[in-house]
Amino acid sequence: MADQFPALVLSEDDGKVSSAVRAMGIDELPDGDVTVRVTYSGLNYKDGMIVNGIGRLVRDYPHVPGIDFAGIVESSENDRYKPGDAVILTGWRVGEVHWGGYAGMARVKSDWLVPLPSGLTDKRAMAIGTAGFTSMLCVAALEDHGLSPEAGTVLVTGAAGGVGSVAVSILAKRGYTVAASTGRAEQHDYLRSLGASEIVERSELSEPSKRPLEGERFAGAIDTVGGTTLARVLTQTKYGCSVAACGLAGGANLETTVLPFLLRGVNLLGIDSVMQSFDNRIRIWQRLVDDLPMERLDALTEEISLDEVSEAANDILKGQVRGRLVVKL
Repeated sequence: MADQFPALVLSEDDGKVSSAVRAMGIDELPDGDVTVRVTYSGLNYKDGMIVNGIGRLVRDYPHVPGIDFAGIVESSENDRYKPGDAVILTGWRVGEVHWGGYAGMARVKSDWLVPLPSGLTDKRAMAIGTAGFTSMLCVAALEDHGLSPEAGTVLVTGAAGGVGSVAVSILAKRGYTVAASTGRAEQHDYLRSLGASEIVERSELSEPSKRPLEGERFAGAIDTVGGTTLARVLTQTKYGCSVAACGLAGGANLETTVLPFLLRGVNLLGIDSVMQSFDNRIRIWQRLVDDLPMERLDALTEEISLDEVSEAANDILKGQVRGRLVVKL
């Protein structure tokens, strides 16, 4: 086991959060019953917030961020894992409350890990990461509530981001007609390459609706934006159909009426990726292996180094990151 390894460490001084890459010793890691040699992590919107000290998601400093990682077990005090096992971690407030994946080594609770699925590499696992895991949770929830390709067009908002890009790819592979919403005209060809059949301009959904119900347009939706966009999507969702809400880049407030729910039987499905059970995590990761076209995943993935994370964390908050960024440790 390496005595020292690189880590991105956040510090707080007089309310201002700063970050720096430094060497860390194995004895500095927090408590846990499994120690993992991290090979890849990912960059998610929440990572951008944490690295920039937004929202007080981290309360104790110094802190190692990174809400997901893949790697190899170095040592384990739990019979479920042994040295040499390939594992993945997403969720459980790792990188937020507990030290995370932006370091060469991590020590965590064994209950937070899942085995790397057969047929998936560690890099692709982090290209999927928390964002892609959330995408698959959304698709599964919609299908659990009756969505099928025959029902009509499925909308994905914030489609050029990490969650949106993977969602478009999964839905297209499963035979759905996908409408991808973005405010970035330069991403239209990119979204069509992932399988989108229609582009919906962000401006069509970003203004409050003048009516509590609009024309029935979408058989389902995956919303990564929240706020006014989510409220507008609800007014355009078909009778008896569902919207999976998983993000708040456009705001946490939801100003709407109960009419979509009462007059059209619309379901608003809240998607949380953090506290999913072990069994459901295994189910969702296997569905990702089965339903996500890996050539499209590779096309939407860019690799960066640990030294580039802080700059990329600023970019993702500005909406300047397309697809998925993986961090090579």
